[in-house]
Amino acid sequence: MLIRKVKKKRINRVLNPWIRDLIDDYKVAGDLGVSSNLSVRLGKEVCVVCKGSRLLCGKTRCPLLLRVSYYLKTMPMIRERDLSGSSPPGVFIGRIGYPYVYAGPLVPPINEDTTVFDLPEFWFGKTIDEIVGFRSMLVRGMHRVNVRKPERADKILDLTRDLALSSLCVDVELKFKDRPKKRIVLSDDVQPFGPSALINHMNIDSSKWDRRIEKAYYDGDLKASEAVLYLYDQGVLVSRIQRAFSVGAFGIEKQRRLVPTRWSITAVDSIISNDLIDKIKGYPEINEFRVYESTYLDNRFVVLMVPGKWSYESMEAWYPGTIWNPYSGFTVMLSDWEGYHGRTEYAKIGGCYYSARLAVAEKLAEERRQATVIVLREARPGYIMPVGVWQVRENVRNAMRQRPMKFDSLEEALAWIRGRLHIPLEKWIENSDLLRSLIYQRRITQYLKGLKT
Repeated sequence: MLIRKVKKKRINRVLNPWIRDLIDDYKVAGDLGVSSNLSVRLGKEVCVVCKGSRLLCGKTRCPLLLRVSYYLKTMPMIRERDLSGSSPPGVFIGRIGYPYVYAGPLVPPINEDTTVFDLPEFWFGKTIDEIVGFRSMLVRGMHRVNVRKPERADKILDLTRDLALSSLCVDVELKFKDRPKKRIVLSDDVQPFGPSALINHMNIDSSKWDRRIEKAYYDGDLKASEAVLYLYDQGVLVSRIQRAFSVGAFGIEKQRRLVPTRWSITAVDSIISNDLIDKIKGYPEINEFRVYESTYLDNRFVVLMVPGKWSYESMEAWYPGTIWNPYSGFTVMLSDWEGYHGRTEYAKIGGCYYSARLAVAEKLAEERRQATVIVLREARPGYIMPVGVWQVRENVRNAMRQRPMKFDSLEEALAWIRGRLHIPLEKWIENSDLLRSLIYQRRITQYLKGLKT
């Protein structure tokens, strides 16, 4: 199997202004403020020749036809410029044109219990057709706002915030400027949704807020990061914290800002995992080598835990024919890592790095242990389209719920991993920083043992 390692190319960028206003933790600011650029040249002629029937891109199914098929099922339900339905509740804050972005509700054209439509924690095990099916029904209402001045926004934003903080489905009525239209966007940072249109008018039934989120909202002296940690400790689902974070519900009252949805997802994953990691560093090390596994939506995750001080690496291998590597004949491998003292720059592999880090940190914090952790992910051709970074978080969480294989040595653990992944182990080692260090760098404890013998 041909494998190509993507060359590292960093682009320094000024910190996003909302970070300075909301978060005083430099680690979180680093997680979001600097990005890397990965350019992939696509064979534009392939889709024209294929037309979804010959699968020339190497995928097992055509993702465009899948999205279009559900679009065609949704549009007959939206005949006019008016829409009435039960929001899960769901909202979306865009990022294009920042600080002037489009914000608004996600509303399906049905009146029933749609809670699961916007709760990724309950999606694990569902087929990609099921996920695309109910997500495609969520019509996005758009209203232009200035993220830095939410207090000056009109009634539509106030209602959108009320919706975001609700704990139950809310009946919503929308009047659009034009009939909603569909623009197919493939992004692994956010979940897919259906047609969209600009809002003229919005009305919602009374919403019942989660009392825990309500408490954080009305505390104008509580920092945003402190609110996130308080709600997580209170058992609020991560996806609900992310939703409230995005509508500017947290932070010092005069500094509150709207946060684009894709940024809020990574920000919350980062805030929670950094806090867990700080606790983990005070715990004893695990005393055996562990291997956890999980496979979902043709994403294979193998997690290696090694006795040692906290450090973490996330590695991804994208097969030819997968969404981010559609036309090359090579498997593209990406990796990023952090040592005991963490990192101050955004991970090259994006939000998936922080979602997986949260899942493994939760496990170690639960056991009150620390370890060196390496997450290996094979994204295979059956993963025909991105459904959001929740897939990584819940896949690794599922791995952490399984009983691990335990070994007495790194060599035994790696021998087991060799048989669990399609890509040769040597390629993982070649592209890894932590694995190479574990294999080739002798520890002082090994030296001391040699003296004793």
